[in-house]
Amino acid sequence: MREAMSIMVETFPAVAIGGQFCNAFIGRVSELDVTTHRKAALTRLAQYHEQARYDLGFGDMAFITAEQIHGNSVSIVEATTRCPVAGADALITDQPNICLGIYVADCCAVYAIDTENGCIGLAHSGKKGTELGVVPAMLKKMECAYGTDPAQVIVQLSPCIRPPLYEVDFAAEIVRQCQALGVGEVVDCGSCTGAELDRYYSYRLEKGRTGRMLALLAIIGNSRTAD
Repeated sequence: MREAMSIMVETFPAVAIGGQFCNAFIGRVSELDVTTHRKAALTRLAQYHEQARYDLGFGDMAFITAEQIHGNSVSIVEATTRCPVAGADALITDQPNICLGIYVADCCAVYAIDTENGCIGLAHSGKKGTELGVVPAMLKKMECAYGTDPAQVIVQLSPCIRPPLYEVDFAAEIVRQCQALGVGEVVDCGSCTGAELDRYYSYRLEKGRTGRMLALLAIIGNSRTAD
């Protein structure tokens, strides 16, 4: 039986507008020992993440994650897409009832919704991914695939590590990249994972032996391609 534990969950109003999109950011699971490497930590977290998805309304959706290799590859996702998506650090879709998932532990999960065309994107952007421009690549892929105009896009940054606990302010660079592309609205939650270990996991502060947060984003209303 799953032991009752407190799971830190937050949502971002900026990317939940109009009842068409839903999102969540699942933080630390209290009292769960995840002082181990990534694969083992994710195995221990799996049942809690699954239960949280169901509790938050994502449970009946296809759950698609990315391999996350700290690159800038973006993949278009459908319900039949093999998971995790090989080589990808960002996922986009215009289909409802697909739950995109990105794992982070200091890196930033970047949510994007196109309010005009009804499509979404979710990216894993840490120091390397930001340098490689994974978020601009995701927005450009949305433009090519769905006709997305950056001016109609809302971008939300998740908690991530920040100065002075990390030497690079990659969150500020993500914001700058989005503004340079003409993104209509960019919202940064401002939370630092390293500074709030009661709420979040931090790869840097916990020396690589820790769990992962899980970012979730889905379309729950009508999409432009739905019959």
